[in-house]
Amino acid sequence: MSNPRHIAIIMDGNGRWAKARGLPRTAGHKAGVDSLREVIRAAGKMDIPFLTLFAFSSENWSRPRSEVTDLMGLLKLFIRRDLADLHRENVRVRIIGERQDLAKDIRSLLEEAETLTVRNTGLTLVIAFNYGSRNEITRAVQRLVADVASGVIALGDITPEAISVRLDTAEIPDPDLIIRTSGEMRLSNFLLWQAAYSEFMFMPCYWPDFRPSHLAEAVETFQMRERRFGGVAAQEIAL
Repeated sequence: MSNPRHIAIIMDGNGRWAKARGLPRTAGHKAGVDSLREVIRAAGKMDIPFLTLFAFSSENWSRPRSEVTDLMGLLKLFIRRDLADLHRENVRVRIIGERQDLAKDIRSLLEEAETLTVRNTGLTLVIAFNYGSRNEITRAVQRLVADVASGVIALGDITPEAISVRLDTAEIPDPDLIIRTSGEMRLSNFLLWQAAYSEFMFMPCYWPDFRPSHLAEAVETFQMRERRFGGVAAQEIAL
């Protein structure tokens, strides 16, 4: 099997990484940003067309205010410090997630990242920010209902594809491989619709310890798997 076209990663374990070292949670998030930089570069070198990173979920707002403030600060710092490098490396940035209630400065930074890199043709880096899959699906269904009510689409024309094109990930292929670090084995409201036929890798290391070698290991494991998409393997048909 060839390389996955789209890899999505749930970057988990920053807080536990810091706790294990007697450090504040902020230290884990900062170390996680370093891993993020390495993995983006590695994905580009591996010719992975799409990389999605679960940066901040819509449920993360329930964390202590000080931690949320630190995370917003890291986001701002990453965009201001790394956006020029990403642009120079021909990376296109896409943002998925609810933007309506975001602070104006955060929304402006996200829009700047997309606008600056919109014509780039290398790796597409998809940042899931203020993202929750149930919210995404709800918004897509609301748009679909509105289109039916206004006559844009007939009720009988509602198909899975009609929903897919109204998701935040429209024009982005579904992930072939989803990786989650920290040993947790759940999706946590991440790409629920898009993950229908994804392969999964649950890795025990915390995100700050995740290196390009772990990414390569996940890709090698993916290449050994046989994807059937509900069908039957060729050798089974032969038998």
